[in-house]
Amino acid sequence: MEQSDALAALAALAQDTRLSVFRLLVQAGGDGMAAGDIAARLDLPAATLSFHLNQLRHAGLLTMRRDGRSLIYTAEYAAMNALLAYLTENCCQGSGTTLPVMEGCGHEALACSCVG
Repeated sequence: MEQSDALAALAALAQDTRLSVFRLLVQAGGDGMAAGDIAARLDLPAATLSFHLNQLRHAGLLTMRRDGRSLIYTAEYAAMNALLAYLTENCCQGSGTTLPVMEGCGHEALACSCVG
């Protein structure tokens, strides 16, 4: 991951509503959630949610697909893991190992070997 990509992702997540949306979509897993369901769960007006979803999409943290009339949003796990890897690449002088850190969902992220 390039520094500019990391900055874009961190900037997108550095806002209360966007962080809540992203965390909700991470919890939703690979099936994602319809925009209307996200709005209802977080009690957000549609226009406000649309703005925040677009910010997260432009940062590469979400994908969107159409299912009939619904827009389904899914967390982009590869981008999340790339951001975590970027942030931890020099941990313990670069001796990190890949460890499962998200039990039960099948996704892995980089973690330091010194974290125990």
